[in-house]
Amino acid sequence: MSAPPRPSNRPQRGQGQWALGYREPLNPNERMKKDADGLTVRQRILDVYAHTGFDGIDPSDLRGRMRWMGLYTQRAQGIPGGKTAVLEPEELEDSYFMMRVRTDGGALSSAQLRTIGGISTDFGRDVADVTDRQNIQYHWIRIEDVPEIWRRLEAVGLTTTEACGDTPRGMLNCPLAGVLADEVLDATDVMAQTVATYLNDPAFSNLPRKWKTSMSGCVDHCTEPELDDISFVGVVNEAGEAGYDLWVGGGLSTNPKFGQRIGVFVRPDQVTDVWAAATSIFRDYGYRRQRNHARMKFLMADWGPERFRQVLQDEYLHEALPDGPAPAPAKHDQRDHVGVAKQKDGTNAVGFALRTGRITGTVLTRIADLADEHGAGRIRTTTQQKMVVLDVPDERVEDLVAALAEHDLLVRPSAFRRGTMACTGLEFCKLAIVETKQHAQDLYAELEKRLPDFDEPIGINVNGCPNSCARFQTADIGLKGSMVRDDSGEMVEGFQVHLGGHLGTEATFGRKIRGHKVTKAETADYCERLLRGYLERREPGERFAAYVERAEEAWLL
Repeated sequence: MSAPPRPSNRPQRGQGQWALGYREPLNPNERMKKDADGLTVRQRILDVYAHTGFDGIDPSDLRGRMRWMGLYTQRAQGIPGGKTAVLEPEELEDSYFMMRVRTDGGALSSAQLRTIGGISTDFGRDVADVTDRQNIQYHWIRIEDVPEIWRRLEAVGLTTTEACGDTPRGMLNCPLAGVLADEVLDATDVMAQTVATYLNDPAFSNLPRKWKTSMSGCVDHCTEPELDDISFVGVVNEAGEAGYDLWVGGGLSTNPKFGQRIGVFVRPDQVTDVWAAATSIFRDYGYRRQRNHARMKFLMADWGPERFRQVLQDEYLHEALPDGPAPAPAKHDQRDHVGVAKQKDGTNAVGFALRTGRITGTVLTRIADLADEHGAGRIRTTTQQKMVVLDVPDERVEDLVAALAEHDLLVRPSAFRRGTMACTGLEFCKLAIVETKQHAQDLYAELEKRLPDFDEPIGINVNGCPNSCARFQTADIGLKGSMVRDDSGEMVEGFQVHLGGHLGTEATFGRKIRGHKVTKAETADYCERLLRGYLERREPGERFAAYVERAEEAWLL
């Protein structure tokens, strides 16, 4: 391997890197973590806060360490988006929590899903969200109820530990891992080993910021590995051996970056050690001085893949990894596993669309029952806010499709229903500027009426703020929440438009059209106008993202 390039001109000292001796607290978050590890808050919740109630929670635990246990305060009701950047956190927050259940790889048994559903019904006002990272989130959680919720989750092998915070978050895997005949390899075991070894480990409970992992052998790249801090992507080397290509440094938010290939071949038995070594690099060399500069993508932008590989091998693994091939392009454009897919054992995986991830605990419980009645009690969540029931015999498929449809869970949804995602939004999120969940549902319903014959895949991602929890930069139509001036001059909820984002071999972030913005009330009209133009002007076989790339700006306004 050639000598690594010199570091960029960015100063490599003084950015808060532990490995260079900069361990002093550099911002309030780092001071909070130095005062007490985030994992220690669990015992205080059990012993103190569950008894004192919300008002007895120490502020540094409330707005800091409780995230290590999957708990965020939720937004108080009735505060408009224009106040988001004006009010202090304590003025924005309610005395209730969002709670995230960690479901690595989206893998759930019917008993686990029934427990999740029951908790939502009993403690969360029957509200739940399936996220685009395969987790399930509650709202309206009282601190007094947390011990009982944990007891129920842990009884079926689930946890909220390190679902949030400056930790290794829940890991992504293909929801059909182990059942599809054409997968490169099944990452289930290597992910389980990594989680079992390092979840709740103080060695990685104080990272510079969040650490998102994907491990998958899916031929569709359904975990969207381009966007994670670290991704293990299934490949086959020249010797015919299945393993993983290593990608590092992906992430979105206000400074989006695609992950970079490190160029190594990782055998399955090496994955856990390589993951731990890469996570250690982030812990030791990550930039801690400024919170908005503390993600792995910034270190990778300065280092590049060659230097990262050298440090990984020389300082942490103490062995060289062989060069490896790039993975094959995604086999299908759509990565959501919606529809009926044949499993290698002859049964079927039945994937279905929710309403932009929003669901009730009652319906989750019903899905668990249907998975028992029509399959073998195995359910999966996807990275597109969808769900899948596995192991359905041919003769039971249509019965299951009909039973799901009774709850508005669609195995054969419209292109708009299938392609629309939304983050939590103003309803519960303290960072949001606009409401998203209901608006996204209204939007796809309106487009179904206006363009009933539209059948091209189309991604419409609705975000409440610039943080891109619903990945607006990589959607065909990305809508980023913003306050917008309407025709009368009033500031109202609206969106900045990003068009033509896509992943894959020629991945690109969406195009901003002269800062084009639409009010919330104008969204359906704008999308209809945009899509009619696409239908009129597209070339044979041309997908929307390709159309946007060549479109005149006037076509996109």
